[in-house]
Amino acid sequence: MAVNNEEILSWTFMSKAKPSEEMLSILIEGEEILQCYKTVRDQAALTNKRIIIFDKQGITGKKIEIYSLPFRSIDMWSSENAGKLFDINAELELWTKAGHFKLKLDPKCDIREFDIILSKYILNS
Repeated sequence: MAVNNEEILSWTFMSKAKPSEEMLSILIEGEEILQCYKTVRDQAALTNKRIIIFDKQGITGKKIEIYSLPFRSIDMWSSENAGKLFDINAELELWTKAGHFKLKLDPKCDIREFDIILSKYILNS
């Protein structure tokens, strides 16, 4: 049996948020934020071109790693709505040219909104 040692990058989206000036400052001409979310320590956004995730590093959080996942690099995705009782987060998995990503969504975030945005910008490109 083959073992897949591929690392899965994972983030949790907590709630909708207003985009920070820092998030707005990295957009390119013609790019617009469709939805912005608070993550555990910072923000993530779905734009009309990509998914952007700010990942603060270290104790102070002054070092920030920015992940930018263009929609054109997503080969496949799956979404799973939250269950009851013990399974409170919805999950979105993305298979891309760069690897495998998992996004967990708090019940305050609508997983079907993600599906619609991904469908519109991946399938129409």
